[in-house]
Amino acid sequence: MSRSNAELAAARANVESAKASHAAAKAAYERAKRLHEQNLASRGELDTALGQFEVTRAQVASAEAQIAAIQAQLRQSATNVGWTKILSPVDGVVVTRNVDPGATVVASFQAPVLFVLAKDLRKMRVMADVDEADVGKLKEGMEAEAVVDAFPGESFRGAVQQVRYSPNNVQGVVTYSAVVEVDNPDDKLRPGMTATVSIKTREAKGAVRVPNAALRFKPTPPEKKGSDKAGPPPPAKPEEKLGKGEGRVFVVTSDVPGDEKAEPRIVKIGVTDGAFTAVLDALPAGTKVVTDETDEKDESKKRRSRLF
Repeated sequence: MSRSNAELAAARANVESAKASHAAAKAAYERAKRLHEQNLASRGELDTALGQFEVTRAQVASAEAQIAAIQAQLRQSATNVGWTKILSPVDGVVVTRNVDPGATVVASFQAPVLFVLAKDLRKMRVMADVDEADVGKLKEGMEAEAVVDAFPGESFRGAVQQVRYSPNNVQGVVTYSAVVEVDNPDDKLRPGMTATVSIKTREAKGAVRVPNAALRFKPTPPEKKGSDKAGPPPPAKPEEKLGKGEGRVFVVTSDVPGDEKAEPRIVKIGVTDGAFTAVLDALPAGTKVVTDETDEKDESKKRRSRLF
């Protein structure tokens, strides 16, 4: 900008010089014109004075145009200087700085990223990769908890804000990104941390539950148990097919050693945590159900029951 200011001052001086030359040429032309009218000057002298007068007038216009060009260049330089000041549009924390003071920044077709700012670290977003088998259970607004290795034993509560449709395919494993917003009131969480997210899709409070082993249990077929009676064992009664949301448990009706008995019962089942499943039917708490069978020395079967 200093150079442009000096050029502007020199151009203004040239304008003044051109105006002085134009004034002298004008006076010489007017004098030659009067002498020519009195037949004291030739026509050639008059034309020479006129030509000099026109030349000086053009020089004045050229000098003034040069001032306008320098002023435009000066305004452009002032604008460029204004662009050298980097002002953040928001108040926040500088997460990443890609340049150092005094470095030259060149923007070609794309504007370079100089700084990465975090507006408010009290709200953090976790990009959770959800398996394709579980993505159908997610909905916006579901409660979630995130844990990080930096703070073991401490969880950060949040909620699902978005479940994206774009798949992520890594070595044949397809996942979908879920945006989980968690609270960070003490600014403990930092960008880039690896988090494990647990999303609460369903819950059951005050419900009766049974072990999942009881729902998977199937008694040994009679033909495999062996029998002291002659003849083939009686045919097994076909099991009733289960409908959607139903399960089969074997309720213990007699737990006398050596004479254990159990009868199948179909119950409505609800949410499961992988180890237990909620029962929606009126199955009293404390009912004994069969979870497995163990062999005794006499090769008879003894059912094990468990309270729930």
